[in-house]
Amino acid sequence: MGIPSRILGRTGVKVTSIGLGGEGILRTFNHDRDAYALINRAIDLGINYFESARAYAGSESYYGMSLKERRKDIFLTSKSHARDKRGALAHLHETLENMHTDHLDLWQVHDMRTEEEIRQVSGPGGALEAFADAKEKGLTRFIGVTGHHDPSILRKCIELADFDTVLMPVNPAEMHYKSFIETVLPVAEKKKMGIIGMKVYFRGFAAQIPWYKTMELFLHFALSHPVTTAVIGCDSIQQLEENVKFASQFTPMPEEKMQQLSRDIRPFARQLMYYKP
Repeated sequence: MGIPSRILGRTGVKVTSIGLGGEGILRTFNHDRDAYALINRAIDLGINYFESARAYAGSESYYGMSLKERRKDIFLTSKSHARDKRGALAHLHETLENMHTDHLDLWQVHDMRTEEEIRQVSGPGGALEAFADAKEKGLTRFIGVTGHHDPSILRKCIELADFDTVLMPVNPAEMHYKSFIETVLPVAEKKKMGIIGMKVYFRGFAAQIPWYKTMELFLHFALSHPVTTAVIGCDSIQQLEENVKFASQFTPMPEEKMQQLSRDIRPFARQLMYYKP
């Protein structure tokens, strides 16, 4: 069985239901051989969505070293955490150089957290000007925004600007505190955005739940929502292959089963959502 594909919102691009995240072994330095093997194995297994960020250690450079002639076969994304136009454009230049490409498929405003950041990004000389320019000049095909701190901030971002995609946490703990699923996902869906899930495994902390048996349940929970893809960071090829197996075996989780999983998670929810204040 192959990995199912879904349409990335109004972009019209078909991407695999799991993507390779820029975390795990890719958020390191000096692991060239392992990173090269992981990225190319992911392509061999059929994954076509690949993510990184300017803030992710050597991740972008690993992609630049690994992709070579395979760049044309994938949907390549990265992010900038700069809040001003000059800083964002400098990040974009570094990203393109690191990744040995002349364009990104998706460039994202990274990790929006506060009202002040919204003012900085959207004001005169703000990062949004850089993102608009990059899209107009073909340096990126699409633009997006990400957040995992405060769902009200991310919701304001997607209401403020015409982003093509949003990257947000999707997991069964979300319903218990400042829920991105309740606050952001319906708005993004209404705007026909590509919705990308993250924190699906709580950075691996799901394995510390007493009744934990497999990550498959958490991936299937995420993919049972109206997300296009879930990005998963991997420490090894074994983890990668396991995730591909989980995605290939996906069937939608019944609503009652999702609700039960959320109830079971509740005693551990705040600890698992380490990414929120």
